[in-house]
Amino acid sequence: MQAYLFVHFKEKRTPDGEQVYFGVSKDGFYWEEVNDGNPILWSYYGDKGVRDFTITRTKEGKFFILATDLSLSYGMLNQYQHSWDKISRNGSKCLVLWESDDLIHWSEQRMIKLGDEDFGCLWAPDLIYDKKNDDYVIHWSSSHSCNNYGEKGIYYSRTKDFVNFTEAKVLYRKEDSGVIDSAMYEEDGKYYLFLKSEKNPARIILMESENITGPFEKIEEFDNSMESLQSGQYEAPTAVKLEDGRWCLFLDFYGCSAEEQGYVPFIAEKMSTGRFMRSDKSFTFPYGYKHGTILTITMEEYESLKAYKKMPSEY
Repeated sequence: MQAYLFVHFKEKRTPDGEQVYFGVSKDGFYWEEVNDGNPILWSYYGDKGVRDFTITRTKEGKFFILATDLSLSYGMLNQYQHSWDKISRNGSKCLVLWESDDLIHWSEQRMIKLGDEDFGCLWAPDLIYDKKNDDYVIHWSSSHSCNNYGEKGIYYSRTKDFVNFTEAKVLYRKEDSGVIDSAMYEEDGKYYLFLKSEKNPARIILMESENITGPFEKIEEFDNSMESLQSGQYEAPTAVKLEDGRWCLFLDFYGCSAEEQGYVPFIAEKMSTGRFMRSDKSFTFPYGYKHGTILTITMEEYESLKAYKKMPSEY
């Protein structure tokens, strides 16, 4: 029997919101807080805040968390001067990384520089294992000097050891708008890439490819599934394959006050169909989870996380 871990942050104006939080579930539907709803990890380097997490379990059994190096709590009042454009152009060229053998004991925070000076801020990393190359593809969104830091694209880098990383390359650009918040999954040998399209349409889209680095083609049926959603109100797609074989897609709803924001679930029999049905009534959350990723875990790991407590003096 499998369980689930949801790594996320909280939408708050205070710095404690932009840290690493865990939620767990036995079935992927009923979610519970970990550590009494307090942070698991705290960022002390870079912008001193982290958002937009991804987590993976490597084939050797190690766990890695990657995150955007960004604190709106600190930065908006200081170096970014209340300007999203300044963040986009001048934000961190690094992602934040932690590693663990057991989900309980974590390494010291590391800053990994994947963008050179032509990049703007590196946003919302995601990770996927490439069976053909026996390495890991890290992808993220960023603006770039090539178009004067205009519409964002998706870039990627490869690593085998999370120490050495290849030079960043373009994974996907959309001709008529920027794209952000990439999340990729494999099903039956094909790769499926969720993206937030910033316009045309201003909603989540789904792409597919025979290869992990593309080229990607749009799944039109998914657009039909999303038609009823208000444009420009959902972001940060993350999905998990449930134990019964169905896929659950979570979209982060932000068209409301910070206190009401959080994930909305959709269910599909298969990713390839593109047909996802909204399923709010089947799910419960202890509070609004913000931009994160779900990892399948064992019941033993679930029990360890449920029992986990971290004293304030341990941060």
